[in-house]
Amino acid sequence: MDPLSDVLSLLRPRRAVSAGLKAGGAWALQFPGHDGIKFNAVLQGACWVSVDGEAEPHPLRAGDCFLLTRGKPFRLATDRGLLPIPSEAIYDRAVDGIATCNGGGDFFLIGGRFHFDSDQAGLLFDALPAIVHVQDASNQASVLRWSLEQLAGELNRQPLGGALMADHLAQIMLLQVLRLWLASDQARHAGWLRALADPRLARALEALHAEPQRRWRLDALAARAGLSRTVFAERFHETVGLTPFEYLRRWRLHLAADRLRRTQASVAAIAHGVGYESEAAFSTAFRRVFGQSPLHYRMSGSNRATMRSE
Repeated sequence: MDPLSDVLSLLRPRRAVSAGLKAGGAWALQFPGHDGIKFNAVLQGACWVSVDGEAEPHPLRAGDCFLLTRGKPFRLATDRGLLPIPSEAIYDRAVDGIATCNGGGDFFLIGGRFHFDSDQAGLLFDALPAIVHVQDASNQASVLRWSLEQLAGELNRQPLGGALMADHLAQIMLLQVLRLWLASDQARHAGWLRALADPRLARALEALHAEPQRRWRLDALAARAGLSRTVFAERFHETVGLTPFEYLRRWRLHLAADRLRRTQASVAAIAHGVGYESEAAFSTAFRRVFGQSPLHYRMSGSNRATMRSE
C-alpha cells in the first residue's frame, strides 16, 4: 500500500456518528470539544467556521468540506457578531440524525466524526492543521460529490443497511478531502503528508513502508527517488522535518506498537520483524519514544500511550 493507506489502515478509522444540520435565517451555534476527527460538508448555503485558538475564521460555501483535527471547540455562524447558542439546544431535538435551526430552508450541512481503534492517531493529527478546509471540494472530485449526495440520502431516508453504508461513504470522503488538501498550496507545512505530493520523495516513502525491516542505505533511497544522495537527504529533511532514517525509526516503532497490541508474537519476533537486530536495542528505542517497555505497553491494553518527540 502507499504510505497514506498504510497510516490510515494502522489507525483503523471508524465513523462514530453521521449527522446533518438544516438552518434558516441568521444563526450562530457553539460546538463543544470532541474526540477524533470531525468531517463536515456544506451542501447548501453559506456560513463561517471558527476554531478556538485559531486566528482566522474560514468562510464556507456550498461544495466546501472541512476536517477538524484537534478536537477543539468551534463555532458555525452566518453572522460572526451573533451570540451563539449551544449546539446541544438543537441537536438534542434532532430527527433521524438531522438537527434544525430556525426552521431550516437556507443551509444544509452533513458531517460525521471518526474515532480510531489505534492509539497512534498522532501519526495523522501531527501532520495536519487544526482545520483542513477544502474549497469547492465537491466540484473538484466527482467521487466526493457522489459520496456526499449518497450520504445525504442515507441521512434523509434511513434505508436498510444505512449505518454500514454511511460508514463506508464517510471513509471515502475522508480520503478524498485529504487528497484534495494535499494537492493544494495549504499542505506546504504538512511534514510526511507533504512529501506524498512530491513524486520523488513519495517513491522513497513507499519503499520505506514496503520494506521497513530492510537495512536501508541512503544511496538506495536516493536511487528510488532519482536524486543524488545529497539532494535527496536535504529535500527529505526540509519537507518531512526528519531525516529518512529518523522517519524510518519512528515508522518501525509505530508498526511494532500496533503488533504488540494486536498480535501474540513475542517481543523478539516483533523487534526482528520491524528491522531491529536485537530485542535489547528495540526495547531501548521503544522505551525512549513511548515512555515504557514493550511488555508494559502490551499489558496496558486500552490505556493510551503518548508518543514523545525525539
